[in-house]
Amino acid sequence: MNRLPWNAGNPPTSQSNGTLELRRAIARLYPGADEENVLVTNGSSEANFVSVWSLVAPDDEVALMLPNYMQIWGAARGFGGRIRPFHLKPELGWQPDLDELRRAVTPQTQLIAVCNPNNPTGAVLEPAAMDAIIAAARASGAWLLCDEVYQGAERDGVTTRSFWGQYEKTIIVNGLSKAYALPGLRIGWIIAPKEQIARSWMHHDYLTIGPGIVSDQLACLALADGNREAILRRTRTILQKNYPIIEGWIEEHGDLFSLVPPRAGAIAYLKYHLDVNSSELAEILRRDQSVLIVPGDQFGMDHYLRIGYGPREPYLKTGLNRIDATLKALTRSRAVVT
Repeated sequence: MNRLPWNAGNPPTSQSNGTLELRRAIARLYPGADEENVLVTNGSSEANFVSVWSLVAPDDEVALMLPNYMQIWGAARGFGGRIRPFHLKPELGWQPDLDELRRAVTPQTQLIAVCNPNNPTGAVLEPAAMDAIIAAARASGAWLLCDEVYQGAERDGVTTRSFWGQYEKTIIVNGLSKAYALPGLRIGWIIAPKEQIARSWMHHDYLTIGPGIVSDQLACLALADGNREAILRRTRTILQKNYPIIEGWIEEHGDLFSLVPPRAGAIAYLKYHLDVNSSELAEILRRDQSVLIVPGDQFGMDHYLRIGYGPREPYLKTGLNRIDATLKALTRSRAVVT
């Protein structure tokens, strides 16, 4: 286990964009980047917020991949932006409708926002889809904001290709909360051209000012050579062990559920065939079973559920059994829908 890069007699020098040690550790993950291409934030959610805040003004168009982590949708609208969505389609294996993408991106587009690997579907964009998104951004001159926080949590062990280095106006958001399973550290980051990092840093200083020094130094430890690989290997081992559990559980329910298998992240985005609103179902599960799931209509897609399958096996199975109890009650009183 690598030790921290400092000791009591040589304390780190902290500043609001993250210590030099941490920014260098992050930059090494992105070919061609250096510490001036990095802004450390309090979690990847702050990285998303700062990026949108620094770029989107009233009436700016934002082309947004849906479904998605809906923070960008809300933040862009809050700053007066106009959302032009393009959708991932289950019949395409949760790949984007490229014709819809081309219609969504116009000469007035200020920002294109994607999430890859995707939350909530667990899908990974195919190379042709990535190339089409980059081409659309380049044709319009838009910024490309890529949330890559699930990179490293692939079930097949193949790291998702980053958008970094493929287009000169690319902003990458990532952090330690998902693939690294270290959400309590609240460490995220932005990778971007240096002038955009400078803009984002100015906005960041009006929010939380900077990351905590303890979290900063623990993040250095997590990203050190050997440690990072061990952490991601642990994550992928959990996914490989737990996915068959939820896959078998789905199969036990026959035609009640349908699922495009997720390629990354401990998340399964299920379509269910039951006449009950997804937020209503989520509230029933919370109230009656103390089980928390994310309803699909929070992503603009009713009759979907986002279920996390990352907990320890007994805990995961207990949660699925509690969902079963509610489903049995509902199937006696609600119609099955197609």
